[in-house]
Amino acid sequence: MAQQSTDSSGPTRRRVLATGVAAASGALLGSAAPAAAQSGTDFDGWFDGVANYDGVVDRTGQSEVTVEVGVENGDGPYGFGPAAVRVDPGTTVTWEWNGQGGSHNVVADDGSFQSELVSEAGHTFSQTFDSEGVYKYLCQPHEALGMKGAVVVGGGGGSSSVSEPDFGGWFSDVANYSSTVDRRGESEVSVEVGVENGGGPYGFGPASVRVDPGTTVTWEWNGQGGSHNVVAENGSFESELVAEAGHTFSHTFESEGVYTYYCQPHEALGMKGAVVVGNVGGGGGGSTGGDGGEASGESGGLLSLFVPDEFIGWLVLLVGGSTGIAIASVLGGEAYTAYQHHADAEEAYVREQSVEATAEEAEVELDEGYDPVGTAALVVGYFVLIAALWAFMYFVEFIGGPTITG
Repeated sequence: MAQQSTDSSGPTRRRVLATGVAAASGALLGSAAPAAAQSGTDFDGWFDGVANYDGVVDRTGQSEVTVEVGVENGDGPYGFGPAAVRVDPGTTVTWEWNGQGGSHNVVADDGSFQSELVSEAGHTFSQTFDSEGVYKYLCQPHEALGMKGAVVVGGGGGSSSVSEPDFGGWFSDVANYSSTVDRRGESEVSVEVGVENGGGPYGFGPASVRVDPGTTVTWEWNGQGGSHNVVAENGSFESELVAEAGHTFSHTFESEGVYTYYCQPHEALGMKGAVVVGNVGGGGGGSTGGDGGEASGESGGLLSLFVPDEFIGWLVLLVGGSTGIAIASVLGGEAYTAYQHHADAEEAYVREQSVEATAEEAEVELDEGYDPVGTAALVVGYFVLIAALWAFMYFVEFIGGPTITG
């Protein structure tokens, strides 16, 4: 049984009304037990029409968990964020108002807890959940707009509760990552490509998802942010580079492990994600496997040292190559002209030797402007400049600067 909130007052007309509505709803559904006694994460259609529901977010291992009140949900700020969260028994959940969408409240579907109806930003309401089960709740004024949520306490009847994997800093620059969304129990899971992430459409949604072995994950492009691809960090799968909305790419994960991936053009902008397969938690490292699926990793080999894989690399190659060709053309022209001057002077010298008696009168000075050693040094210098440009391109990539396509 959940403990009473520290924020709630005595019985109110709203509380009585909420309890009556919950009881009537339970009778209509033929439910033999209140929502808090439900054992599974099958919400029986509770989240139908809730646009911001995207699976149960795993917050186990935390003694206090915060849920935002007034997040974007469909066409307005009428949602709880995250909509569904899994916690350990004894965890305190605090709902915090962001001031959007007018007045909201938090009312348990079974009447076990209820907050005030408030619109003030920064207002909070807390509830401690001691018993395992599924606790559904809603905002009374905006229930019809899909402002509903749930707290899953404990294993949820079938899905074992595991801690968040150690990603080793993989998500340190990913603004839209908060925790891993639990999608176990589903044979097919979708991830959106091009969601909002740190001020631009350069994210995967959800950024991290947990699935069962054998699950097929399908990435679907929404057409935002230009061209994206999905590339496994360990090379086990890779999609095309596509900008078209509706494009999909699928991969089936057979082996347990943590599979990190990214978008090559926008990795520096934090466009990274992960698929956690099985009950990997705590210190679970990234798997080097990747069975099944339609993807095929490319090793690149020696060719990857010379062929760039990003737009900035191709730009530097184009500019450097064009500059090198232009320099070579100029130097070649100068060398050919000098050679012609030398040949003409030599020919004139031979002709004059056959007519005049003395070598001094037939002496023809060669073009003093031509210096073979200096010209060769200039050619070498320009090629060194091209190599420096190439090294600079990889240095920019190394320090993680934004790419031109981003």
